[in-house]
Amino acid sequence: MVENSNPLNKYFRQPAVYVSLPTEGNYPPTVLEKSQTGEIGVMPMTARDEIKFKTPDALMNGQGVVDVIQSCVPQIKDAWQISNYDLDTILIAIRIATYGETMDINFNVPITNEQLSHTVNLPALLEQIKSQEIDNEIILKDGLKIHVRPLTYRDMTKASIKTFQQQKMYTAVQDSKLSDEEKVKRFDESFKALTELSASILLKNISKIVTPDGTEVSDPAQIKEFVDNANATLINELSDKLTKIRMQGSVKPLQLKATEEQIKKGVPVSYEVPITFDTANFFV
Repeated sequence: MVENSNPLNKYFRQPAVYVSLPTEGNYPPTVLEKSQTGEIGVMPMTARDEIKFKTPDALMNGQGVVDVIQSCVPQIKDAWQISNYDLDTILIAIRIATYGETMDINFNVPITNEQLSHTVNLPALLEQIKSQEIDNEIILKDGLKIHVRPLTYRDMTKASIKTFQQQKMYTAVQDSKLSDEEKVKRFDESFKALTELSASILLKNISKIVTPDGTEVSDPAQIKEFVDNANATLINELSDKLTKIRMQGSVKPLQLKATEEQIKKGVPVSYEVPITFDTANFFV
């Protein structure tokens, strides 16, 4: 091996934060190289990484986020395959390593729409996530047990792009000079596309179904047939529970209290402020 003789190498970035992942890093070696401690080392972003977070196209297709994650966390070899449960932890750790332990968020007060800011303690958010237990099973009212497969970052990015495209198309058609009949046709096509997208996400989220008598079904074709033919009440129950389980590993909303002056104006005594780590503003 040739030793790095660059006299500036002592100024190269080093891991600044070490975190454990909600999934405990249970990935194939091609996705994550596990350490003996089970933690991942997180380095600050480079100037090149910051530029990628300011490039709209790279953010839209997810490539910018993937490149930055793999740059700052060398143990992660394929960020596309990272579970949605781990994503907030990784992004928060990169933010801490790069800019420090606090972050200001802007929000609108309910009722009055007054814009305020609040300083968030990021290590406290990591501790909050760490305290959550990851559950990959759902039991429905009729006794069916659903084994959940977490969505990957690639799954989430594809869904976001398709949703954005359909919303953009909907707006374009609404503002166009097409006939009402043609608009209805286009809206119907858009609705069908979004319905298919929801169904595909639901199917990706299911790895196995166990019936009350213990029969296991893991064949994707049979699971799809079940989703296509089960009654709406059962599928709605499944969808609602899957939506909740996808929130595992994510940061809970802030609980804030209104001032006396705000309460007089009709603001609730306490209210929630969601913390969404939109990469377009999270690292700017």
